Amino acid sequence: ETATMPRLPYALLGLILCTSVIADDLGVERPIRLPKVEFPTQKAVLDSIDRGCAFLRNRQNPDGSWGSARNTKGLNIYAPVPGSHRAFRLAVTALSTAALIENKGNDSNFSKVIGNGEEYLLEKLSYLRRATPMAIYNVWAHAYGIQALARMHQRIVGKSDANKTKLLRIEDLIRHQFGMLERYASIDGGWGYYDFNAQTKQPSGSSISFVNATCLVALHEAKERGIEPPEKLVKRAYDATQRQRLPDHSYLYGEYLKWKPRRGINRPGGSLGRSHACNLALQLWGDKTVTEDVHKICLDRLIARNGWLSVARKRPVPHESWFAVAGYFFYYGHYYASFCIKTLPEADQTLYQNHLAAILMPLQEKDGSWWDYPFYDYHQQYGTAMALMSLKRCLR
Repeated sequence: ETATMPRLPYALLGLILCTSVIADDLGVERPIRLPKVEFPTQKAVLDSIDRGCAFLRNRQNPDGSWGSARNTKGLNIYAPVPGSHRAFRLAVTALSTAALIENKGNDSNFSKVIGNGEEYLLEKLSYLRRATPMAIYNVWAHAYGIQALARMHQRIVGKSDANKTKLLRIEDLIRHQFGMLERYASIDGGWGYYDFNAQTKQPSGSSISFVNATCLVALHEAKERGIEPPEKLVKRAYDATQRQRLPDHSYLYGEYLKWKPRRGINRPGGSLGRSHACNLALQLWGDKTVTEDVHKICLDRLIARNGWLSVARKRPVPHESWFAVAGYFFYYGHYYASFCIKTLPEADQTLYQNHLAAILMPLQEKDGSWWDYPFYDYHQQYGTAMALMSLKRCLR
C-alpha cells in the first residue's frame, strides 16, 4: 500500500485486492505507515486555488447559477426533467458559492460573482421539490444549500445594520430547508436520493449513509450559526447512520444492504469515499467513539489505498470499478476528509495536509478545474468547488 498505487499495473492491483479482502475477512487491521511527502509549498497551493476560483468565475451562468443539463453522454443517470436538473443546479451553485466565499470572500474581484450566486440561492431554493416520487435528488441541494447559507450568514453577521434584512432572509431560508429535509426524510430516519417504492407521501425507501452524513454536517453548521435544526430530525438521521456503521469503521452504502455487510462496496476499500463524512457527522452530533484514532485509521486508508478511488475517477458508468466505487466519490471523499483533518490536534494535521495537497494538486486540469465523473455540465463545477474547499484546509 503506497501513495503511488494509481500508477501500479492492474495485475498488482488485483493482488493487493485479494490480500486486502483476506485481511478484511479475518478482521485484521494491518498497520499503515504513511510515507512522508513534501508540502507543495504555500504559494503553489494558493496559485492552484486562484486558478480554480478563476474557473468558477468564468463558468458562472448569466443568472448567477452554475451547471446545466448540457453535455449529455448517453450514460447519464436517471434524471427526470425538469426537477432533477433544478436540484443538480442548486446543489452545484451552493457548493460553488461556498467555495468562493471560503477562498475569495474578501476579494473585490469576486464580489459580483459571489453576490450573484448568493442571490440565485436566495431566490430559487425555497421553490425546490423532488423531481418525482422516486427521484429525490433535491436533498443534496437542501443540504449544500444550508452549508452555503451558513457561510453567507457568517460573512455578513455583525458587519453593519444594512445587512440585517439579508441576514433575516438567510435565517428564514435555512429554517425552510430544515422543513424540506423533514418532508423528504425516510420514514426510518435519514435520507436517500431514490425511493423505489414511490407509493407514499413521505419517502419509504432506504436511507443512504453518506446522504445522512451530508445533511447532518450541514445541519450542524447551521447550529453553529445559532439556527437550531429540529432535534427529532437530527436524532433519527443520527440513529440511521449509526445502524449503518460497521466495526471496521466502514459504513454500509445504504441501510438496504444491512444483510450483506461484506459486499465489496461495504468494505473499507468501498467505503473510502464516505467513511470520513459519516465519521464527521456522528462526531459533530455527540458520538464519543469517533476518536482521533478513528479519524487517523480512516485517513491512513484513504491515502494508502487511494488507488481504489483513483481507478474509478472519470469512469462514465457508476460503480463499475473495484469495490463498486463510483467516480463521483473521489472529490466528495477528499472534501470530507479535509474536515476530519481539521478535527485533529495541529501537530497531527501536517502529515495528512501534505498528502491531501499532493493528491489533489496534480489532478487539476489545464482550465483550472477538477472533475471525477462526467455528469452533464455539473461535474467540473462540483469537483472544483470540493477540491478548493479541501485545499483551503491544507493551507498552513
